[in-house]
Amino acid sequence: MKKRFAFAAAGISLLAMTAGAFAVGHGFLNVRAGEFDPLKTRLVQGTWVSGIGCPTDAPTAAFDGDIVPGDPYTDAACPTGDPGDRHVRGLLLAKTGPTTNVAAAVAEVGGVRGKTLTELGYDIRKPVGAADPGGSHCGAGAPRFNVETADGSLFFVGCNSPAADVATVGDGWIRLRWGGSSPLNAFPASGGGPVDITGMTVKSISIVFDEGQDTGPDYFGLAVLDNIDVNGRLVGTGGVSAGN
Repeated sequence: MKKRFAFAAAGISLLAMTAGAFAVGHGFLNVRAGEFDPLKTRLVQGTWVSGIGCPTDAPTAAFDGDIVPGDPYTDAACPTGDPGDRHVRGLLLAKTGPTTNVAAAVAEVGGVRGKTLTELGYDIRKPVGAADPGGSHCGAGAPRFNVETADGSLFFVGCNSPAADVATVGDGWIRLRWGGSSPLNAFPASGGGPVDITGMTVKSISIVFDEGQDTGPDYFGLAVLDNIDVNGRLVGTGGVSAGN
């Protein structure tokens, strides 16, 4: 556990300042992607991309002597999604090379300051289960939520540590949720075991991807997320959420 957070702890303050530059702060929930790459290694990428997200009632095409509209397609993991996402966007987070490189893909969740936290989550493009080596990277430390509370404390919620309270497996995606009807457990950056952060007032929330191709179980260094969830509100685009 200590090793898992060693790199994260070293860059906490810098990542916080970098992520803050992406915040919109208009009171609407939004997720702006970018990179923390102080020495310009060009080995990280954080961006929203059309066509790679979790499809909810997405249009399809069929061939019946001609190309005609097909039945709408919804992955079983995401029966609900951001109604403002009309292009099936997904949040691409990648880190090429070693984890020890001081660089990360970062996505800042805007519009959360002052909110009382009850639930966090996202959909991840991955089959079978969170610990399976196939699909997106889902490690103990990345992709993770960095949650800074109003008193200045920092907490981590990693993709598989602590384990999600809800893991809905679909046809190539998994919906992961922490909290909700269960305690929202997170690891303090100061060390120690998980604590319940339900009801704490938020100062900032970011998603950090800083594990590279040398980190298992997949050794892939890349994850695709969608429907970023804060207290049941879903964001599936790089702009302002239409709500859910």
